[in-house]
Amino acid sequence: MSNTSNLREAFRQANGRSLVGPNVIAKALPYVGGGLILTALGTFGGIQVLATNPGLFMPTFWVALVAELVLFFVARNVAEKGNNTTALPLLATYSLLSGYTLSGLVYVALSTSGVGMSGIGMAALGCGVTFIAARQIGSNLSDEDGIALTKTIGLGMIALIVVLVGQLIFAVFGGQTPQFLEIAISAVGVLLFVGAAVVDFYILPRTYKDEQYLPAALSMYLTYINLFIFILRLLIAINRD
Repeated sequence: MSNTSNLREAFRQANGRSLVGPNVIAKALPYVGGGLILTALGTFGGIQVLATNPGLFMPTFWVALVAELVLFFVARNVAEKGNNTTALPLLATYSLLSGYTLSGLVYVALSTSGVGMSGIGMAALGCGVTFIAARQIGSNLSDEDGIALTKTIGLGMIALIVVLVGQLIFAVFGGQTPQFLEIAISAVGVLLFVGAAVVDFYILPRTYKDEQYLPAALSMYLTYINLFIFILRLLIAINRD
């Protein structure tokens, strides 16, 4: 959920603002695609570690997670200053680490009857279709509708974070989330990030100039990854024995 803070900041900055980067989306999309390819490679590497040396995975997972969080803030700060040459390798490394930390969920999906590789492919396809539709919808939102949607999604994100933190604390003490509740949380997450995809195409051209395509790409990348995670969580929860 590392994109929640910058989503809220983007909502604030985009409020009532006209387009400042009409071409920023087109410039950012290739970098989103490149980041997703690197994420897939990182996920494959993590799955290989899980399959061949599972005892090594959790220590490396925590190292990768901490490094990923640090890189997120550093890379975003550098990218927003327009230093694309420095930001690009940082974002590439971030994408690889993001894939590694995602590999545990993907591994569970592969091991879950009724999900497997086809479910993972369905989640990725669903994200792609969502982004295609979101671009059309978000780019044509009126200011009134766009601002209303951003506020709604922002409030929903805050509520989702509170629920996820509670779920994490519950899990730390050995509890397991009931299936119906996991389905509900995952479904709400899917709906929120579908909305966030629409919001991205509304706020990013109002927040970033054309030359700031890397922070715009990071925002879309995070929305895509989080949507993928919640679709996959939903599929796993539905097929849980």
